[in-house]
Amino acid sequence: MGSKLTSRSTDYSKWYNELVVKADLAENSAVRGCMVIKPYGYALWEKMQQELDRMFKETGHENAYFPLFVPKSLFEAEEKNAEGFAKECAVVTHYRLKNDEENPGKLIVDPNAKLEEELVVRPTSEAIIWNTYKGWIQSYRDLPIKVNQWANVVRWEMRTRLFLRTAEFLWQEGHTAHATKEEAVAEAQQMQQVYADFAENWMAMPVIKGVKSESERFAGADDTYTIEALMQDGKALQAGTSHFLGQNFANAFDVKYTSKEGKQEYVWSTSWGVSTRLIGGLIMTHSDDHGLVLPPKLAPIQVAIVPIYKTEEQLTAISEKVNEISSALRAKGISVKFDNRDTHKPGWKFAEYELKGVPVRIAMGARDLENRTLEIARRDTLEKQSCAQDQAVAVIEALLLEIQENLHQKALQYQKEHITLVDDFDTFKEVIEKKGGFVAAHWDGTMETEDRIKELTKATIRCIPLDVKEEKGNCVLTGKSSNQRVLFAKAY
Repeated sequence: MGSKLTSRSTDYSKWYNELVVKADLAENSAVRGCMVIKPYGYALWEKMQQELDRMFKETGHENAYFPLFVPKSLFEAEEKNAEGFAKECAVVTHYRLKNDEENPGKLIVDPNAKLEEELVVRPTSEAIIWNTYKGWIQSYRDLPIKVNQWANVVRWEMRTRLFLRTAEFLWQEGHTAHATKEEAVAEAQQMQQVYADFAENWMAMPVIKGVKSESERFAGADDTYTIEALMQDGKALQAGTSHFLGQNFANAFDVKYTSKEGKQEYVWSTSWGVSTRLIGGLIMTHSDDHGLVLPPKLAPIQVAIVPIYKTEEQLTAISEKVNEISSALRAKGISVKFDNRDTHKPGWKFAEYELKGVPVRIAMGARDLENRTLEIARRDTLEKQSCAQDQAVAVIEALLLEIQENLHQKALQYQKEHITLVDDFDTFKEVIEKKGGFVAAHWDGTMETEDRIKELTKATIRCIPLDVKEEKGNCVLTGKSSNQRVLFAKAY
């Protein structure tokens, strides 16, 4: 399986980059800042997508698809949104290439093929969607609209890292329209809860739910609800956001509806999204120096079975038993791979499945056949056990649940140990620098103080937590009064 990974304690960033490539999840492409998601990485995204899609549909949303290109005039309509994304926009100005007469075989932009209006490659879709909704909404009967799209977006990032930050990435973006403010706020909060459920129960990744400070808010939103996770290196990861957009986009695109009372009212809106950066979060929450560690609910292969044999007869006999066990596991909805390739030795296969984070690995040899046993290895703790073949299905089913729970508990324990209450700025700086994690500190509520803290420590306000009680105190930097602690951290 090639050379060992750099250890996390030596160089966390290098460990992460090596792991993504060696575990066959993704690689850099010929397009600067863009990645190729390989089949194993894409299988992981598909598992996430399927589950999230089910959750969206259960909460009354439907999927649609909108154009990749946004006319510049539409993009500019909501000023804050346009301003917020302006520096990351890729813009199409021409629609044709032509042969370069001076260099045969070379192509140049045809200067006569300039677009009448430049097109922005979507960094997010509010503009094109709200321009569309204008035609869909006339009356209160047309509301609410609860639409999601699975798409790619482009944000011209200069410093990229596979999954965490790439110029093009995959995501889903929900865009909803409502008759009242209360409905829109409830929708934004509901989607934050959906994301939190997915993170906790499927990714086994503990998150803190909160609201963003004004400077960390989505461009064009009145409020941004967020789920914040903590990675093993003590840095925070914004794992999903849900935005209450007020009437900002309805105003910008003149989207009104006739109420039951016959009045013209502006529509209220939300948008919400998670992206392939969740794969980065999954890797950094659970994985170790041996490779990936995947929660069973999202692992593309939940059980890998490796036969150990010397003769073809032995392989035939082992295969017969393995097929029986595999069928019984599949009937329980468990995904199984029987790796009977004769091109690699069992030891190589064990190392591969360890690196790829397969939750459960089974080895079966000729002696196991005689004894009616098999060996089960779990990826999270690397422990092995011998098991009777007729007990295997029940044992594996229970083990997958146990691994899922164990991963969540381990990550939750780490999160708890890395939330530090701080009341003075010297301690604040020390904790951010040496311990990492979330620092719960009082803040005076001003953008100036937030900016100054970021300047001095590189830490930002990750969120104003939703479940923190009011507590009088003094701002960690200015000493001014404050009503509750907020969470600071260095972040991805």
